[in-house]
Amino acid sequence: MTDTMIVFDRAVVRRRRDRAAAGLAAADFLLRESAVRLADRLLDVTRSFPLALDLGCHSGQLASVLAGHARIGCLLQADFSAAMATTAHNSGKCPTFVADEESLPVAPGSLDLVMSNLSLHWVNDLPGALTQIRRALKPDGLFLATLFGTETLRELRAALMEAESETAGGVTPRVSPFVDVRDAGNLLTRAGFNLPVADVDVITVTYADMFKLMTDLRRMAETNAVIERRKTFSRRATFLRAAEIYARRFTATGGRISATFQIVTLTAWAPHESQPKPLRRGSATARLADALDSTELPAGDAVPRGPSRNT
Repeated sequence: MTDTMIVFDRAVVRRRRDRAAAGLAAADFLLRESAVRLADRLLDVTRSFPLALDLGCHSGQLASVLAGHARIGCLLQADFSAAMATTAHNSGKCPTFVADEESLPVAPGSLDLVMSNLSLHWVNDLPGALTQIRRALKPDGLFLATLFGTETLRELRAALMEAESETAGGVTPRVSPFVDVRDAGNLLTRAGFNLPVADVDVITVTYADMFKLMTDLRRMAETNAVIERRKTFSRRATFLRAAEIYARRFTATGGRISATFQIVTLTAWAPHESQPKPLRRGSATARLADALDSTELPAGDAVPRGPSRNT
């Protein structure tokens, strides 16, 4: 028995990534942009990583950005899809292999760095996957990852829900649920990481119409794989109506539509005794009131309030 909530059909995720592998280069702009941002984060860390892993490597976008990185020795690449892993070969310098993020085949304490670029949002047991990553890292090893956040494809979700309600009398999950940045730091802490940080970037992409967006999502293997998704063909009228709603509500410059992609970046470290630790409660040697040049009031004393107003 497991407490993990099964949200995604992982077999479908694998099949779609297998199909997308050969043509991913035509639609991998988000993967490449996110890889560049991950690499920039790594430049801020002044240490070497003899053995690193790119988990969920797709067709090698992150490895391409990191090629020649002076502080990375061997970059292993792994993907849930055999076709992706095959496409991502790196001239035999370091192994590339097939691996499920939910069952990581890596020895404990063997890696100096784990990076993951826009892959972990398809994991059902994200806390469990993060725990395995932390165990695979050496003490003071670094974890860097990007995954899609809750605001991703909010326009498409809204248009499809409204259209399906009008044309079919009800709604089904059309866009995958994504991680909330407010929960991401807690997930890292729960997995046993130290010094967790979660922050957000938003990338807005414009398209000629909703169907062009959906074509790119299919090429990226980012189409709906929720267990509770509709298993039968949708009505043509539903998509036509959704395209009308999308164009009316989310028009960008030049009559194109806009699509939001929220990128959540996670940074955390495997525990090590050298890392900063929070001070013991009550050990402060200075008063906050002095630092703020204000008067400290005893607990329970009334604080004068200014006039209130409604806006």
